[in-house]
Amino acid sequence: MPTAQLNDRALISVSGADAEHFLQNIVTADLDVLAAGEAKPSALLAPQGKVLFDFLVSRDGESGFILECRADVAGDFLRRLMLYRLRAKVDISLQEQSLVSVSWRDDSEASVSDSSSSQTESTGLRDLRFPPPTAVARHYEQMPGGNIAAWHAFRIANGVAESGSDYQLGDAFPHDVLLDQMGGVGFRKGCYVGQEVVSRMQHRGTARRRVLIASAESELPAPGADILADGRSIGTLGSVSGKSALAIVRIDKVKAAMDDGVPILADGVALSLSIPEWAKFSFPQETAAAGDA
Repeated sequence: MPTAQLNDRALISVSGADAEHFLQNIVTADLDVLAAGEAKPSALLAPQGKVLFDFLVSRDGESGFILECRADVAGDFLRRLMLYRLRAKVDISLQEQSLVSVSWRDDSEASVSDSSSSQTESTGLRDLRFPPPTAVARHYEQMPGGNIAAWHAFRIANGVAESGSDYQLGDAFPHDVLLDQMGGVGFRKGCYVGQEVVSRMQHRGTARRRVLIASAESELPAPGADILADGRSIGTLGSVSGKSALAIVRIDKVKAAMDDGVPILADGVALSLSIPEWAKFSFPQETAAAGDA
């Protein structure tokens, strides 16, 4: 079972009598259905509904939580949480020595080393962004191994996007990056910051930007390359691993290009775009007009 040390991650501790109530009222994930041993995707949004911080949340003892986020924005995230604390009985702190590792396997690897894989998974938190039979565990400790390139290739193959690598904070709605598909948004919970916008997108079915998996017959260009159809931009490449990548694109324009036989290109490289197998959305039946932005 491969592992990798994630040196670009940090851990924020949220504890105290009001910790769960405090977080439940500001983040997108529904903590009522978060079990011990799970790491659930979540986000803190701007009032306009865009992702300010993305993270994984897990339980820490009876009344505490650990928020795993990008190390380079951890300080800003901490300060934002402190702004919302007000009179809540909650302690918020950044762990000085944050150790974050990840281990993973897919179903084809399960029969090779079931016992060792199960033992590794049991010591970590199940990353809920990856549905069965794929198994991904987060470990907040030093782990052997360091194949970071293999980890990102695995993440890309499974259609799991992260800020910094695939999109910029403040520039995407939860639906754009599939948080709605992977349990990162609680549509049955009470209000949270940005909830009205996200709920409206959900109930009206207006989400048109989505993460897709891009593949090509040759090496793909660097992240950030424009994705074009008939000379018009329809999205951007995110994380790249050889001939595969993630892409955030307008799925209505992708569908129109496919229907019309128009090549989809990134720096002249022809792309094939597909929906992650676990996702529940589909390409729209009605596509946007050519001039629609």
